[in-house]
Formats: sequence, structure tokens, C-alpha cells
Amino acid sequence: MLACLLLTAGCIDSGTDLPELVWGRAGVSPGRLQKPRAITRDHQDRLYLVDMTARIQVFDRDGGYRSSWQTPAHDNGRPTGLSFDPRGRILVADTHYYRVLIYSLSGELLQSIGGVNGHGPGQFGFVTDAVVDADGNFYAGEYGEFDRIQKFDPRGQYLLEWGSHGSEPGQFLRPQSLVFDDQQRLWVTDSCNHRLQVFDRNGKLLLAWGEQGSAPGQLYYPYDLAFDGQGHVYVCEFGNSRVQKFTLDGQSVGCWGTYGRAPGQLNNPWGLVRDSQGRLHVLDSNNHRVQRIEL
Repeated sequence: MLACLLLTAGCIDSGTDLPELVWGRAGVSPGRLQKPRAITRDHQDRLYLVDMTARIQVFDRDGGYRSSWQTPAHDNGRPTGLSFDPRGRILVADTHYYRVLIYSLSGELLQSIGGVNGHGPGQFGFVTDAVVDADGNFYAGEYGEFDRIQKFDPRGQYLLEWGSHGSEPGQFLRPQSLVFDDQQRLWVTDSCNHRLQVFDRNGKLLLAWGEQGSAPGQLYYPYDLAFDGQGHVYVCEFGNSRVQKFTLDGQSVGCWGTYGRAPGQLNNPWGLVRDSQGRLHVLDSNNHRVQRIEL
């Protein structure tokens, strides 16, 4: 049975709208998952996941295992963010080592940005995510003592920063995921403020919406987002164990998922990605699996 997000407001009983595909099993051997924490895809719809073993594993669009590699160190903690830049390189937010690692598709380490804990230019707190704009500039989010976003040029040289620890407009409490839309606006899941904030590429606040709660239209620890190219954004809610669909100005259109372990239910999802066929792959983290939703 194909599942779809409702086009009317209100959350649905996921037991009546099953995912198109569910794959993944708990474990540490190749192809298994241990609380996966981030997901992205390349232009061939291959899926890249990082989990609590600090492995970046590569799967085909149907969950078939292809390859993997591991970050250089992971005793202090594991990465929490993955994305691709316009050149087809994969960016890894190596959270507890205060840096961004840049890899080729085969897992060759090409570049590293940061690596020093601190509040100075180019230093980092706990890095949550990293993205690249159309001009090749890097943006990295961080949480902890600092809660900010830093911008770097294509060579990794510091340019500017914005944000601070707090709940006022333009401040952050764990900016977990960064995503550019087709207008090159930077969307940020301001997770512990239970909202989304949208900025231009120089850090000017353009839009902010969201409030804490479990009702339709409210958010509870939003961790990731994806666009459908048709005026909607899908938000993965770690705290509500659901995916919610909004218009770009924050009007709830519908939601999918409830807490649980059955197909169509979620247990603290960390991320999602939309493939070239318009399907959402939801990282059902504490169930150690991925669920695919046909939109």
C-alpha cells in the first residue's frame, strides 16, 4: 500500500497509510544500522547514512548495501550531519571533533574545515550540519555554548558569522539542519526553540515560524527538512515522531507518522531526504531503519 501525506490539515493514523518501503535492521555489520543520525543522497539517488558507529554507509534507493567508510576518529562522539555540495562531494559534520570533513563519493577524505574548539573565527563548538551555496561557500551550524552559523569561502577561509545562544529572533538553541531552497535562502531547523528560521546568505533573518507542541501546525524538536519544489516543506520532528508538511509560510497541510515500531510509525526520527522521484526517505533512527513514503 502506498502512503501519502494528507493534503488537508491534521495528523493521520499511520496505521492506515503504510510506507511504500521499509528497510534496515539493528546491528554493526555492513548494511545494518545503529541509530542512524543523518541521511542525504547523490544525483543517482544513492543514499548515504551515518550512524552511531561513525560509519558513512552507501545504499541504493531500495536499501541495498553498496559500500561504507568511517570517520578518522569517533571516541568522543559521532557525526550528526550529511549533505552534498554542487561538485558532488559529501560533507560530514564531525560534531564532537569540531570540524567539517569533505569526502569524495568513494570515501576519500579531500578537505577538513575547523578542528579547534572555541568561539574564534573558524573555531567550532559541536558542529551539527554543513551546506554549500551556489557560489561554493560553506556554512556550518553549531550548538552548545555558541549556537551560531559560520560562513567560509570555497577554500575554507572564514568570512562571517551570525547567531548566538538564545530564543530571540536570529538566535538559536541547537541549529540542527541547514538546507538551501531554490532561491538560495538558508533554512535552519532551530530545534530546541521548536521553530524554523530562514536567512539570506549574509545572515539577515527573512522569516521565522513554529511553536512548541504536538497539535497540527506545532513543532517538537524539528531535526531536518526537505522541499518538494511545489511550495511545501516537509519537517522531520524528533520529539513528535512524525513528518509534517507545511506551506513555506508555516501553514500546516498534513502530517504522517505516530510513535511506535510498526510500519508507518516512527521512533525519534533524525532526518529525511527527497529523491528524484519525489519520494521521502525518513530516517527512523531508534527503530534502526528507513521508511520510504510515496508523496
